[in-house]
Amino acid sequence: MLEDAGLLDIEEDGWVRRCHLDAAPLSEAFRWLTRHGVLWEDRFDALADHLENEDR
Repeated sequence: MLEDAGLLDIEEDGWVRRCHLDAAPLSEAFRWLTRHGVLWEDRFDALADHLENEDR
């Protein structure tokens, strides 16, 4: 699965299999999560404020 995702490169040499992790594709996922995480964090904060004020 990791190999299919482009995160793992497997080099076969007879009985030996060398695995190399390529974390570069993860940086794009991290940027996406960071960008959208801020958006959702702001929305959840606004919802919490709304719910607190609604009880008053």
